Amino acid sequence: MQSKWSFALLFLVGLALVSASGFPAKAEEKLPVVATFSILGDLTQKIGGNAISLTTLVGPNEDAHAFDPTADAQRAVAGAKVLVVNGLGFEPWLDRLVDAAAFRGKLVEATSGITPLAWTGEEEGHDHEAEGEAHEGEEHVHDAVDPHAFQDPKLVLTYIENIAAGLEEAAPSHAAEFRKNADTLKQEFRALDAELTATLGKLPAAQKRILTSHDAFQYFGHAYGIEFIGVQGVSTEAEPSAQDLKHIVEQIQSGKIKAVFIENMNDPRFIETLAADTGIKVGGDLYSDALSAEDGPASDLLSLFRHNQKELIKALQ
Repeated sequence: MQSKWSFALLFLVGLALVSASGFPAKAEEKLPVVATFSILGDLTQKIGGNAISLTTLVGPNEDAHAFDPTADAQRAVAGAKVLVVNGLGFEPWLDRLVDAAAFRGKLVEATSGITPLAWTGEEEGHDHEAEGEAHEGEEHVHDAVDPHAFQDPKLVLTYIENIAAGLEEAAPSHAAEFRKNADTLKQEFRALDAELTATLGKLPAAQKRILTSHDAFQYFGHAYGIEFIGVQGVSTEAEPSAQDLKHIVEQIQSGKIKAVFIENMNDPRFIETLAADTGIKVGGDLYSDALSAEDGPASDLLSLFRHNQKELIKALQ
């Protein structure tokens, strides 16, 4: 009899514990997060890990400058708790999308705290002010600054910090996980920067002037002493003027530009025609604003840098 009552008592205690924990047990929902393009998506996923459910609006090999938000994109943003954006005018469609989606979550601008390089559109490769020169009190318009700060691994550390802080604020119960992932990622980019400095720094200065499809590599060039000249401006939607093209051809013919590269997200025909007409060497593909597909050579930002490093060394040595 005693064992019978003991069993009944244990059953009631167990039932009470199950009820207190909310039977049936419900798995914790992942934090819904949207990143605007593939490079931000990569960083956000690596920081957020299994605690987030990520939607990336502009995928691999796609042009974020020319993106036209869809109804699916609007629904994703409307349902997100965190929206990770580049800022600095990189996403010219962003304000329209945020308004249409009535987004009320946490907006994380990954470039917050970065002083951007200026883009003036002048000749000789477009003058860019050195990083760190102030623009205090000045509003940066889309075509006045270079938004491609993710092309400098040292500045990617700021991207990582901003994304981690935004996720921590939105999901404080996972803050330790986000912080651990962010610290690991920072270490990888610090090691990458040291590697790029050691290898690209050995290239002869006279050879480090190259032509690309659009003006996406000024931060990379500023970091490692390479001069990049873009046929288009900072946006792939810009069209080069006849004077710009004449100036570029003159530099190629004079030997000032050592190689021309095609970007993964741009139509290669113009660059190929320019190379055929001038005889300049065409390097491999460079990855600028978008990652490759998963089976490609630049499926995350770390491999993007290493792929570009290999192609640049091969063409410029």
